[in-house]
Amino acid sequence: MESLLESYRLKGRYKQVQLINNWERIMGKPIAVRTTDLYVHKNILFVTVSSAPLKNELNFSKHKIIEMFEREMGQGIIDDIVIR
Repeated sequence: MESLLESYRLKGRYKQVQLINNWERIMGKPIAVRTTDLYVHKNILFVTVSSAPLKNELNFSKHKIIEMFEREMGQGIIDDIVIR
């Protein structure tokens, strides 16, 4: 499976989809419940949350969140995060 993903250059996209599917496990239930939209475009993770205080907290923690994703999914999946 791994070699097939690499040969079709889909490995990065596959990891991004895994990241979205594991959002609740990585970030926790309280954050996942308040997340209304989540997608990746050009290695930028776009997150829409329904809580202004949570949005502020996530904006301050972008670097830490990216490190968590890299630990779980590997390097180079996400370069930046945009929280709306």
